[in-house]
Amino acid sequence: MDGEGGGGLKPMDSEQLREYGHQMVDFIADYYKNIENYPVLSQVEPGYLRKLLPDAAPNRPESLQNVLDDVQSKILPGVTHWQSPNFYAYYPSNSSVAGFLGEMLSAAINMVGFSWITSPAATELEMIVLDWLGKLLKLPQEFLSPGNCSGHGGGVIQGTASEAVLVVLLAARDKTLRRVGKSALGKLVVYGSDQTHSALQKACQIGGVHPENCRLLKTDSSTNYALPPEIVSEAISHDISIGLIPFFLCGTVGTTSSATVDPLYSLGKIAKSNDMWFHVDAAYAGSACICPEYRKYLDGVEEADSFNMNAHKWFLTNFDCSTLWVKDRNALIQSLSTNPEFLKNKASQANLVVDYKDWQIPLGRRFRSLKLWMVLRLYGVENLQHYLRNHIELAKYFEECVGQDSRFEGLCVRTLQVVAPRLFALVCFRLLPPVGDNEVCRSNKLNQVLLEAVNSTGKLFISHTALSGMYTLRFAVGAPLTERRHIAAAWKVLQDEASTLLGAPLQDNGNPS
Repeated sequence: MDGEGGGGLKPMDSEQLREYGHQMVDFIADYYKNIENYPVLSQVEPGYLRKLLPDAAPNRPESLQNVLDDVQSKILPGVTHWQSPNFYAYYPSNSSVAGFLGEMLSAAINMVGFSWITSPAATELEMIVLDWLGKLLKLPQEFLSPGNCSGHGGGVIQGTASEAVLVVLLAARDKTLRRVGKSALGKLVVYGSDQTHSALQKACQIGGVHPENCRLLKTDSSTNYALPPEIVSEAISHDISIGLIPFFLCGTVGTTSSATVDPLYSLGKIAKSNDMWFHVDAAYAGSACICPEYRKYLDGVEEADSFNMNAHKWFLTNFDCSTLWVKDRNALIQSLSTNPEFLKNKASQANLVVDYKDWQIPLGRRFRSLKLWMVLRLYGVENLQHYLRNHIELAKYFEECVGQDSRFEGLCVRTLQVVAPRLFALVCFRLLPPVGDNEVCRSNKLNQVLLEAVNSTGKLFISHTALSGMYTLRFAVGAPLTERRHIAAAWKVLQDEASTLLGAPLQDNGNPS
């Protein structure tokens, strides 16, 4: 990338961008075309890449082709392919042509949109597209921007759901401390369930809430691992009786372990009666709620103070794009705002505009709304609904496969307390130990060994969780390229590896003999 004479750097040249851009797009298109040929879970050993790359950066420029050759031979073997149709671990992280194009355009403009004046279109498009999505989810009017109602709410794109829960927890903390006094920080208490994402604990750590004041209340199979309102009420009453101050409650729509849904309405009423902030984390399952038949899982969201959904999980929007709505934007601004002289401008000083720097942790921010805008426009609501429903149907198919093999347990088989029901596109299941062997540790080890055996084939990638102390396998359908044939092939691998394990008794160390 030399300039004239080879001595100067010319980092931005439109013709070179055109040439290199075509080359890169071809490489990426070929990657997706051949993605099924890669092991889904990288099989490299720790430290592999340092052995393959030089100790120092090159002094002279190299050709893009040389770099792409190294990507192919050295980088891709160390990649776990989240967009593979055989990726069923964790939750999906969707990519799409529309999301990719929006990411490309955002990179091209490459602005830093911390305030309205730094790029007015970035702020205003974000407000508009968050209102669009909020309406698709049928969120209460109070969550939409003031242009749509008389309230003080609005939406903002955060990097992740972890950032979303952190900023609203900070807003709730400061709102409470303004009421009870700053000296009461050590008395503040947060509530969630033992199924709530660990981001809540991290937010407490960052926000100065004492670890012992983060109440992760126990759930079990009697509520399908949803948070029981009566348990929350009891915990709050106890804490108040000993002089503590409940201030934040987190409910979940689509928990990480089993995709269960907390009873939002009841939890919201409890929070409101105790002057607490109620946050709803729908990072995974919120996407499905644009379908009318799944919107019921958001019933009660009207009681919430904030609501979060990750468009980059299951909504075809490339990472990162975590959408957050609040009813009281001033709570965020009071907690997160800074106003140094070098950032002052007429529009901001006159309170005519939104400055998203005051709604988030960092100052800088990318033009992320372009991705979501393109996804909504290039696909349309009906296609997005079909996309989500198709994944749910594929998960139903996998669930039926599990139910037809007596060696496995899923919903309604033998031990209902172990495996949670499927609500969306996640199936929780287990391989049963041999008849007569009910020892929990050996049963757990059996499923752990099965998971490791399946993943080591490179043909698919699944993950696990623990439910009621039982090691439970998770099969999350949601990759953009997944079809029914991929589900059938994945199930065949699981069956084959199970047959191998059950035919070879486990030794004391849990490894097949």
